[in-house]
Amino acid sequence: MEENFDEQNKLPELKLDAKQAQGFLSFFKTLPNDPRAIRFFDRRDYYTAHGENATFIAKTYYHTTTALRQLGSGSDAISSVSVNKNMFETMARDLLLERTDHTLELYEGNGSNWKLVKSGTPGNLGSFEDILFANNEMQDSPVVVALCPNFRDNGCTVGLGYVNLTKRVLGLTEFLDDSHFTNVESALVALGCKECLLPGESVKSSEYRSLNDAMTRCGVMVTERKKNEFKGRDLVQDLGRLVKGSIELVRDLVAGFEFAPGALSCIISYVELLSDESNYGNYTIRHYNLDSYMRLDSAAMKALNVMESKSDANKNFSLLGLMNRTCTAGMGKRLLHMWLKQPLLDVNEINSRLDLVQAFVEDTALRQDLRQHLKRISDIERLIRCLQKKRASLVHIVKLYQSSIRLPYIKSALEQNGGQFASLIKERYLDPLERWTDDRHLNKFIGLVEASVDLDQLESGEYIISPAYDSNLSALKKEQESLESQIHNLHRLAATDLDLALDKALKLDKGTQYGHVFRISKKEETKVRKKLNTHFIVLETRKDGVKFTNTKLKKLGDEYQRVLRDYMNCQKELVTRVVQTAASFSEVFEEVASSLSELDVLLSFADLAASCPTLYTRPSITPSDVGDIILDGSRHPCVEAQDWVNFIPNDCKLVREKSWFQIITGPNMGGKSTYIRQVGVNILMAQVGSFVPCDNASISVRDCIFARVGAGDCQLRGVSTFMQEMLETASILKGATEKSLIIIDELGRGTSTYDGFGLAWAICEYIVEVIKAPTLFATHFHELTALAHENASTEQSSKKIIGVANYHVSAHIDSSSRKLTMLYKVEPGACDQSFGIHVAEFANFPESVVALARQKASELEDFSPTAIVSNDAQEIVAKRKRKFDPDDISRGASRAHKFLKDFTELPLDRMDLEQALQHVSKLREDLEKDTTNSCWLQQFFE
Repeated sequence: MEENFDEQNKLPELKLDAKQAQGFLSFFKTLPNDPRAIRFFDRRDYYTAHGENATFIAKTYYHTTTALRQLGSGSDAISSVSVNKNMFETMARDLLLERTDHTLELYEGNGSNWKLVKSGTPGNLGSFEDILFANNEMQDSPVVVALCPNFRDNGCTVGLGYVNLTKRVLGLTEFLDDSHFTNVESALVALGCKECLLPGESVKSSEYRSLNDAMTRCGVMVTERKKNEFKGRDLVQDLGRLVKGSIELVRDLVAGFEFAPGALSCIISYVELLSDESNYGNYTIRHYNLDSYMRLDSAAMKALNVMESKSDANKNFSLLGLMNRTCTAGMGKRLLHMWLKQPLLDVNEINSRLDLVQAFVEDTALRQDLRQHLKRISDIERLIRCLQKKRASLVHIVKLYQSSIRLPYIKSALEQNGGQFASLIKERYLDPLERWTDDRHLNKFIGLVEASVDLDQLESGEYIISPAYDSNLSALKKEQESLESQIHNLHRLAATDLDLALDKALKLDKGTQYGHVFRISKKEETKVRKKLNTHFIVLETRKDGVKFTNTKLKKLGDEYQRVLRDYMNCQKELVTRVVQTAASFSEVFEEVASSLSELDVLLSFADLAASCPTLYTRPSITPSDVGDIILDGSRHPCVEAQDWVNFIPNDCKLVREKSWFQIITGPNMGGKSTYIRQVGVNILMAQVGSFVPCDNASISVRDCIFARVGAGDCQLRGVSTFMQEMLETASILKGATEKSLIIIDELGRGTSTYDGFGLAWAICEYIVEVIKAPTLFATHFHELTALAHENASTEQSSKKIIGVANYHVSAHIDSSSRKLTMLYKVEPGACDQSFGIHVAEFANFPESVVALARQKASELEDFSPTAIVSNDAQEIVAKRKRKFDPDDISRGASRAHKFLKDFTELPLDRMDLEQALQHVSKLREDLEKDTTNSCWLQQFFE
């Protein structure tokens, strides 16, 4: 608290007199109430926030309310906090780039006259971009999405529109979704959505809760808009002004959708695209296809640690942090960000990326040379946007020029490659570079800059037009230099006349309120006072000396100021003309930026693959309907990158009809979770186009990765741990296909042992028999391993369960000390014992507790009658010993499977708690009635 108090003492002081304070308070009360808006007021030297905003800032950023001050008096007084410039920029970055629960507004003015000059949201950074990225790279391209959901009996048809303001891309699509909005969630993740617009009536509907949950999981800000904004009546006309290309193609695209045009129309209105003429003819539009990329929901992104998190101990904790070795200023990282959210499904395109990565891995000199050149490439995408928005200066032009003159070096380096992929490199990079750098494109731009900009002045930090570029500017420059020469001659004459040393005693100042003046110290003034009073005009006497002039100097100084004004105005006009000319090269620069950022990411993949202590390998990719998933010596890339880890590799062989569904058992902390996640991470990396951390890898393309790897309580939304677990699992059962990958860790723990086991068994059977997706199922229910035995004895059973295999993570127990040692190796077969008590020992449980736990575990696990110490225990053992006919088990499991299917189809998101309990009770009663046909099923109701 003392530190916080010391910190707040450094805050700028809020200085307002009574009249100013009263005027501001009267204005502040007129502002509309918006709980999401954080409003700052620019006081020139510092910023202020007031009311609830001030309290929020004090608690969130200063961590103390002692930073608050009262503005005004009595009942009119409001809390206020002052913020210096650096802290304001920090807060702006946090509010718009990290959080998704606030908008930001900046006001300028004084007294009671204030106006809104900047506003931004997490999806529409707007005019705050210059503040946010003045000293930081733009690491992601925020996207605004609008949804137009239409609820029907058979589901919900969703119209989706989006805009990427950085890349100037508009998109739309339409799809049918389930009650969990799994497709919406995948689309929000893939697009990198930061803000979602919804019609006001949708937010008030009973179905909204499930949609809001999807938004919350994705960290998306929800903004309500009026229903009439979701009308696509004038959309084609609006797009005709914004989109480059044929209006007929736009009309045909829009005509193919029912609800998406309304969503896109809402976005165009919300971000005010039509109000800025620089947008006209500069946007592209595309049909976003959900099936173009691997679908990843927020649970999978989190389970696989794809994106960076504030809680990461280092950058290698996330896949993005590990793989980001890009060199360009922001462009490469933004593209990598997008690629990781949009893994490819097309085998040819994946192999094309892998071919290029292989070429760069094998040619170390080429890779290092290219990376050195890319380090000098600016953020071309952002520079282009400044050009198109007419916010560019000569600084932006020079940065584009400096990037342009690196292209021949990149081209020359690529030409040196003569490997097996030389033709692909030529097609992908050399041919476009040849086209872009000819005399009609970037060579012309380079010539423009070299002719117009005084490049010699760059070292001194001056960005000016060269006088040689314009005859009028040249004449003004010569006149300016002539006047400067005459003024310096006057300076020398005055020094001689006053008998003072030039520059040391008699100084020449310029740029003061008096223009050019002579200045001497007060000590020197006493020596020359007589001449000073007769030959010169004294202007002022201050501590720093005496300033004086004469009629000649005043005349020359006034003339110099006039010429300087004309010169600066001419400079300004010429800069505008040069910037406008440079803007005509925007389309070429967009292509250059796209190509260089792709090259940057692929070189990053190659650098990662070649520089890791244990090298990565190129995966063999097969279509989703053929081939298996074989990962020999696979490793988790993020875990092995930690300094304290000596990673033990494991094989994973997901083979169709043999081990397509793997049940993994073993002790806690034995490596089950790491193992199943690393398989998902390896597949994702491969489909992004990267080498993978394996000795050998063959991967059948997956259209989706589903992950259920632990659920936290959500009591604030009335959802328990177990209910959250069931909702996530229901989402998997509804959304997964045979082309997906399913990762499940510890399912069924949130309820009784028998209920949990029954659900886990039925879910496993459903995945094996109906979905047929490759699955890694880590569990402590050792009884589930019996599924693999049914797989082996299909001749004796009417039900065929094919492709189930047991694996376990091995551990060693010392026979004398009973100490547990984790081996972290995944081996075939089921785990033959539980290690929970040994893990409790690891956690330093009291010895008496451990001893009692061993005694009770021994009583329950011992199947001999002599070990039974009570009737209750005997009943438990009897249940564990009971043998069942295989056909009986199949009938019972089939009925349990129907129960599970009926449960997953319940629209729980549209029911209150009482309705949900009634429906579940009815399902249970029906199931209990049917136990008469299955002894195996009866045991769960005894």
